[in-house]
Amino acid sequence: MEETTGFAAFKLNKQLFSAIQDLGWETPTPIQEKAIPLALEGHDVLGIAQTGTGKTAAYLLPLLMRLKYAQTDFPRALIIAPTRELVMQIAEHFKRLSAYTDLRCTALYGGIGMKAQVDAVKAGTDVIIATPGRFMDVYRTGELVLKELKCFILDEADKLMDMGFMPQIRKLLEIIPRKRQNLLFSATMPDKVVRLSEEFLEAPIRVEIAPQATAAQTVAQQLYFVPNLKTKVNLLGHLLADETQITRAIIFCRTKENAENIGKFISRKITPFVRIIHANKGQNTRINAMQAFKEGGVRILVATDVAARGIDVSEVSHVINFDVPIIYEDYVHRIGRTGRAGEEGIAITFCTEAEVYHIEKIQKLIRQTIPVMELPAEVKIEPTGFEEQQAMAREIDRQKRRENPDFQGAFHEKKNKPTQRKPGSKSKPVGKSKSTAKGTGNSKTFSRRRK
Repeated sequence: MEETTGFAAFKLNKQLFSAIQDLGWETPTPIQEKAIPLALEGHDVLGIAQTGTGKTAAYLLPLLMRLKYAQTDFPRALIIAPTRELVMQIAEHFKRLSAYTDLRCTALYGGIGMKAQVDAVKAGTDVIIATPGRFMDVYRTGELVLKELKCFILDEADKLMDMGFMPQIRKLLEIIPRKRQNLLFSATMPDKVVRLSEEFLEAPIRVEIAPQATAAQTVAQQLYFVPNLKTKVNLLGHLLADETQITRAIIFCRTKENAENIGKFISRKITPFVRIIHANKGQNTRINAMQAFKEGGVRILVATDVAARGIDVSEVSHVINFDVPIIYEDYVHRIGRTGRAGEEGIAITFCTEAEVYHIEKIQKLIRQTIPVMELPAEVKIEPTGFEEQQAMAREIDRQKRRENPDFQGAFHEKKNKPTQRKPGSKSKPVGKSKSTAKGTGNSKTFSRRRK
């Protein structure tokens, strides 16, 4: 007999198989190959795989196969994700895969009024896809009945932990039925995720496609050392000017302020086809920006890490880390926005002297050395201003103190013995401490100056 291969090997029903064919999927990804059969057999699954490897379908297909068709008005499955962008993305995947069924899903997330979401729950639903906070808000209204819940899925568990959702998840675990199937998926597996999995998974089967926190092989990584913020901006402008190379890019910034400033710079100097998304942007603004980027009407998206887990856009040629992330797992998720679904992509990171510490930690996490690129000759290297020099020197001191609590850098306070003063005498003003960092503006001095 000829061996059944591809999605046909999972023995999915005709409705799901038709939806898969409509999507043009031919071969399951490695995480799908390993996780789907286990989930179909009813096992609790702990899935670890890089971003962009098909984790969403790895849990949605067995879930849809189990639910088959609409039954009661009460939800039978709950999917929890860290951000509203990711919730919307999962809901979109659900609708595509359930196109030939009558299964209903309701997305619950913040940033918009709750009334419409509560009404959707009251009208009847089979699957709830939610952020932890909004789920608990809707539950407290008394309209969310959970007695029929048979499956609980946590997506991007590491980000849920990073964002401080553990208290909400513990409360959630107290209110859902104990007898259920559990699936947990994550790109990385830090200790806090291991502890979480131990709290609610029952004899889970672990599926790990690549060593945890490994960057996808389809992503070529590059690292540029730059002396300061202004030179970062010059380098960004130089790279974005080549529209033949960078056809569609996501630029990640650490702060909302940087994202706003970079977005305005690009709009003014490079192209008007740019959008900015961060936590202060309204829900409709963020949805419209994402939609325009997906449809190709916008070439560049500037974002903070709030969006790193909710962007599923094909043909993103480049990811640019304007700032090095200080939550090191976020590096894996950021660069995972390119090189998705087998396509190739490039991830570029800009690094100042004060960010070298974080790059070293990231390289240790991903077990790779990121190739260093020479600054193009056309990029103007700006002098480092005094305030930026001081800020970087302080940050380097903090980093060294983190590694060695006894370290005393250029900015520690000197503890002088108190001296007795005669009554009426005036104390001398304390002088400002001087920085030992001289800021030559040359990135090649990084290694020498940090010793």
